[in-house]
Amino acid sequence: MKLEGKVAAITGGTRGIGRGIAEAFVQEGATVALNGRSQAKGEQALREMNAGERVIFVAGDVTKQSDVESFVDETVRRFGRIDILVNNAGGSSGFAPIVDLEDGPWQEAIDWNLNATFWGTRRAFRYMIPQQWGRVVNISSVEGKHGKPGIAAYVTTKHAINGFTKAAAKEVGTLGITVNAICPGLIITDIVRENGTAAAAAMGLTFEGMVAKFAEEAAIKRQNTVEEVAAMAVLLASDVGAGITGALLSVDGGTASY
Repeated sequence: MKLEGKVAAITGGTRGIGRGIAEAFVQEGATVALNGRSQAKGEQALREMNAGERVIFVAGDVTKQSDVESFVDETVRRFGRIDILVNNAGGSSGFAPIVDLEDGPWQEAIDWNLNATFWGTRRAFRYMIPQQWGRVVNISSVEGKHGKPGIAAYVTTKHAINGFTKAAAKEVGTLGITVNAICPGLIITDIVRENGTAAAAAMGLTFEGMVAKFAEEAAIKRQNTVEEVAAMAVLLASDVGAGITGALLSVDGGTASY
């Protein structure tokens, strides 16, 4: 029960990595607020998790500043505090060579990945700083440490999240607050299945070819799992992780070189 008595807010928490982290946090004793765009998926997640009043869902779109800030505020309103923020929601539709990449998908990636992380962290700090305790866990990507052609918007914003993580950690390091980023490799979640074909095509690959390429680049020669990312999030969110901050922690099977 590493998180007993703690309150966590997780964006994009109804499925995929966010859902896995939510389930792990509940298992470790936390109370959890989930965010997502779909009310139906949120209600389904609550039914499936079956954790009673320890889990709530707040609908919202993280590409909108007001929705992100309202999610943090609603977590505090419902549970009286916020101890842990997981900036998990993110992605991209900007799958094209840079010469063909349009402004719309580029801006969407900035809002979805980078701005959502900034807005949520800033709001959470306003509650965490007075209580002198907090954990911010940003879900970045292995592509935040290197990059691939055809997905420049995604790669750029994940690099930016990593820089933001380091800067934020320096600002609150003496206040009992840690800020870290997890950089997963390719994990076959629902959203990867939905968007993976377009992303693979931008890299000149089939979906199956992309999956095989990521596996080949990894030392373990396979994809990571949601559970492996969730285990890292539990470590960073707990007291055990108090000495880890400003870190970009790979859960990529040995793909990134640093």
